[in-house]
Amino acid sequence: MFGLNKKELRILKRLNTPKKIQDFLNKIPINFDYRKDTCMSPRVVLRKNKCHCIEGAILAALCLRLQGKPSLILDLEANKRDYDHVIAVFKEDGKWGAVSKTNHAVLKYRDPIYNSIRELVMSYFHEYNDKKGRKNLRKYSLPVDLGKFDRKNWVTNENDLWFIANYLVKVKHYNLINKKQIFNLRKSDKIEIEKDKLVEWRIGNKKPNKFKIEVY
Repeated sequence: MFGLNKKELRILKRLNTPKKIQDFLNKIPINFDYRKDTCMSPRVVLRKNKCHCIEGAILAALCLRLQGKPSLILDLEANKRDYDHVIAVFKEDGKWGAVSKTNHAVLKYRDPIYNSIRELVMSYFHEYNDKKGRKNLRKYSLPVDLGKFDRKNWVTNENDLWFIANYLVKVKHYNLINKKQIFNLRKSDKIEIEKDKLVEWRIGNKKPNKFKIEVY
């Protein structure tokens, strides 16, 4: 199926709910290879056991496809001060949710409780801040079905999937807020900024970091 071998199918078919997909992505170390940008296929991600956001989103979309759902991803576009983010989206009982690979404490999984794609995307807005507290999320794309790339062998391709990344950049994006709203944005508080220092993986770690949570 999709060119996957028995071992790959056995692993991915176990991930039969969005929650299981998210848990699986969380266990994969973050792709820290900044020497060379990558956009690895699901097969290569499984073999190398590492991925960043778009690689994780593509893998999640494949898992959703194996469940009989569309393989949907979308792009969250930031301003020039920040990075874009890619998520896999799914629908349950008429509501939208998302699976997301990130190394930070936020911008992660979203339960299927949102009435529209825009509503889902807005759930990331206040958490999409930088070290100076500036809120940088500006646009979003509608979901892109990776089935349109089946002829390009996106599931098991040994080469980077730049055709998917480039398509996401070029596809139409929609504004989240207008210029007046941008001007009136309040910066995040210091405690909100502090949360961004929490990362799940550090370079060289073979297991996720363990966090001590104190309750007052």
